Amino acid sequence: MEFEVIKASLDQKEIIMNLMQFYIYDFSEFIEAHVEENGRFSEYSYLNDYWTDDNRFPYLVKVDGHYAGFVLVRSIKEGAKEYFSIAEFFIMRKYRRAGLGKLVAKDIFHVYKGNWEVFQIEKNKPAQLFWRNVINEYTNGQFSERIEEGKKIIQEFVSTKE
Repeated sequence: MEFEVIKASLDQKEIIMNLMQFYIYDFSEFIEAHVEENGRFSEYSYLNDYWTDDNRFPYLVKVDGHYAGFVLVRSIKEGAKEYFSIAEFFIMRKYRRAGLGKLVAKDIFHVYKGNWEVFQIEKNKPAQLFWRNVINEYTNGQFSERIEEGKKIIQEFVSTKE
Protein backbone atom coordinates (compact mmCIF):
# COMPACT_ATOMS: atom_id res chain seq x y z
CA MET A 1 0.00 0.00 0.00
CA GLU A 2 1.53 3.26 -1.12
CA PHE A 3 0.23 6.31 0.73
CA GLU A 4 0.94 10.00 0.94
CA VAL A 5 -0.03 12.77 3.34
CA ILE A 6 -0.46 16.05 1.45
CA LYS A 7 -0.84 19.56 2.86
CA ALA A 8 -4.20 20.58 1.41
CA SER A 9 -4.35 23.67 -0.76
CA LEU A 10 -7.34 25.98 -0.91
CA ASP A 11 -8.28 24.30 -4.20
CA GLN A 12 -8.60 21.02 -2.27
CA LYS A 13 -10.91 22.37 0.43
CA GLU A 14 -13.96 20.92 -1.32
CA ILE A 15 -12.39 17.45 -1.19
CA ILE A 16 -12.07 17.67 2.60
CA MET A 17 -15.58 19.13 2.78
CA ASN A 18 -16.91 16.10 0.88
CA LEU A 19 -14.89 13.58 2.92
CA MET A 20 -16.19 15.32 6.04
CA GLN A 21 -19.67 13.94 5.24
CA PHE A 22 -18.35 10.38 5.64
CA TYR A 23 -16.47 11.38 8.78
CA ILE A 24 -19.56 12.89 10.41
CA TYR A 25 -21.59 9.86 9.33
CA ASP A 26 -19.11 7.57 11.12
CA PHE A 27 -18.92 9.89 14.12
CA SER A 28 -22.71 10.18 14.41
CA GLU A 29 -22.60 6.87 16.27
CA PHE A 30 -21.04 8.77 19.18
CA ILE A 31 -22.45 12.30 18.92
CA GLU A 32 -25.76 13.99 18.25
CA ALA A 33 -25.59 14.58 14.48
CA HIS A 34 -28.49 14.42 12.06
CA VAL A 35 -28.87 14.76 8.33
CA GLU A 36 -30.49 18.05 7.35
CA GLU A 37 -33.37 18.58 4.91
CA ASN A 38 -30.96 18.49 1.96
CA GLY A 39 -29.78 14.98 2.93
CA ARG A 40 -26.34 16.15 4.12
CA PHE A 41 -24.82 16.77 7.50
CA SER A 42 -24.21 20.43 8.28
CA GLU A 43 -20.85 21.82 7.21
CA TYR A 44 -17.90 21.64 9.59
CA SER A 45 -17.93 25.14 11.03
CA TYR A 46 -14.13 25.53 11.36
CA LEU A 47 -13.12 24.21 7.93
CA ASN A 48 -12.56 27.63 6.31
CA ASP A 49 -10.26 28.57 9.21
CA TYR A 50 -7.74 25.97 8.02
CA TRP A 51 -6.84 28.27 5.13
CA THR A 52 -7.04 31.61 6.99
CA ASP A 53 -5.64 30.82 10.47
CA ASP A 54 -1.87 30.36 10.82
CA ASN A 55 -2.44 27.86 13.66
CA ARG A 56 -4.48 25.33 11.63
CA PHE A 57 -3.09 22.82 9.15
CA PRO A 58 -5.22 20.71 6.75
CA TYR A 59 -3.94 17.47 5.21
CA LEU A 60 -5.33 14.97 2.74
CA VAL A 61 -4.43 11.28 2.71
CA LYS A 62 -4.08 9.35 -0.53
CA VAL A 63 -3.60 5.63 -1.05
CA ASP A 64 -2.44 4.41 -4.45
CA GLY A 65 -3.49 7.77 -5.90
CA HIS A 66 -7.01 7.73 -4.38
CA TYR A 67 -8.26 9.97 -1.57
CA ALA A 68 -8.51 7.95 1.62
CA GLY A 69 -8.98 10.50 4.41
CA PHE A 70 -7.86 13.72 6.01
CA VAL A 71 -6.20 15.14 9.12
CA LEU A 72 -6.83 18.56 10.64
CA VAL A 73 -4.04 19.71 12.97
CA ARG A 74 -4.07 22.69 15.32
CA SER A 75 -1.38 24.58 17.16
CA ILE A 76 -2.84 25.77 20.47
CA LYS A 77 -1.58 28.38 22.92
CA GLU A 78 -3.27 28.59 26.31
CA GLY A 79 -1.29 31.05 28.41
CA ALA A 80 2.22 29.67 28.75
CA LYS A 81 1.12 26.25 27.49
CA GLU A 82 1.68 25.46 23.80
CA TYR A 83 0.90 22.18 22.06
CA PHE A 84 -0.27 20.56 18.85
CA SER A 85 -3.57 18.72 18.62
CA ILE A 86 -5.38 16.52 16.12
CA ALA A 87 -8.66 18.36 15.66
CA GLU A 88 -10.12 15.76 13.29
CA PHE A 89 -8.71 12.51 11.91
CA PHE A 90 -10.46 10.39 9.29
CA ILE A 91 -9.46 7.30 7.35
CA MET A 92 -12.11 5.75 5.10
CA ARG A 93 -13.36 2.38 6.33
CA LYS A 94 -11.92 0.42 3.40
CA TYR A 95 -8.40 1.52 4.43
CA ARG A 96 -8.76 0.89 8.16
CA ARG A 97 -7.26 -2.11 9.93
CA ALA A 98 -4.40 -2.12 7.41
CA GLY A 99 -2.18 0.18 9.50
CA LEU A 100 -2.79 3.29 7.38
CA GLY A 101 -4.09 5.39 10.29
CA LYS A 102 -1.03 4.56 12.37
CA LEU A 103 1.34 5.49 9.53
CA VAL A 104 -0.50 8.75 8.84
CA ALA A 105 -0.55 9.72 12.53
CA LYS A 106 3.17 9.05 12.89
CA ASP A 107 3.90 11.13 9.78
CA ILE A 108 1.94 14.05 11.25
CA PHE A 109 3.74 13.70 14.61
CA HIS A 110 7.09 13.83 12.74
CA VAL A 111 6.11 17.08 10.99
CA TYR A 112 5.16 18.94 14.17
CA LYS A 113 7.84 18.60 16.81
CA GLY A 114 6.95 19.56 20.36
CA ASN A 115 4.19 18.98 22.87
CA TRP A 116 1.07 17.13 21.75
CA GLU A 117 -2.38 16.52 23.19
CA VAL A 118 -4.65 14.09 21.38
CA PHE A 119 -8.17 13.70 22.70
CA GLN A 120 -11.18 11.46 22.17
CA ILE A 121 -14.70 11.71 23.47
CA GLU A 122 -15.56 9.24 26.21
CA LYS A 123 -18.12 7.34 24.11
CA ASN A 124 -15.68 6.68 21.26
CA LYS A 125 -13.94 3.58 22.63
CA PRO A 126 -12.46 2.52 19.24
CA ALA A 127 -10.72 5.91 18.89
CA GLN A 128 -9.34 5.66 22.43
CA LEU A 129 -7.89 2.21 21.66
CA PHE A 130 -6.45 3.42 18.35
CA TRP A 131 -4.77 6.53 19.78
CA ARG A 132 -3.43 4.76 22.88
CA ASN A 133 -1.83 2.11 20.69
CA VAL A 134 -0.41 4.57 18.15
CA ILE A 135 0.95 6.98 20.76
CA ASN A 136 2.31 4.18 22.93
CA GLU A 137 4.20 2.76 19.95
CA TYR A 138 5.35 6.17 18.71
CA THR A 139 6.66 7.27 22.12
CA ASN A 140 7.80 3.87 23.44
CA GLY A 141 5.31 4.31 26.27
CA GLN A 142 6.46 7.84 27.13
CA PHE A 143 3.04 9.50 27.33
CA SER A 144 0.48 10.34 29.96
CA GLU A 145 -3.29 10.19 29.88
CA ARG A 146 -5.93 12.14 31.72
CA ILE A 147 -9.69 12.49 31.76
CA GLU A 148 -11.03 16.01 31.50
CA GLU A 149 -14.52 17.03 32.55
CA GLY A 150 -15.42 13.34 32.64
CA LYS A 151 -16.05 13.54 28.90
CA LYS A 152 -12.65 13.67 27.19
CA ILE A 153 -9.72 11.26 27.26
CA ILE A 154 -6.45 13.08 26.51
CA GLN A 155 -3.03 11.62 25.76
CA GLU A 156 -0.06 13.96 26.20
CA PHE A 157 3.41 13.38 24.78
CA VAL A 158 6.35 15.09 23.12
CA SER A 159 7.37 14.53 19.51
CA THR A 160 11.11 14.80 19.09
CA LYS A 161 11.78 12.08 16.53
CA GLU A 162 13.54 12.75 13.25
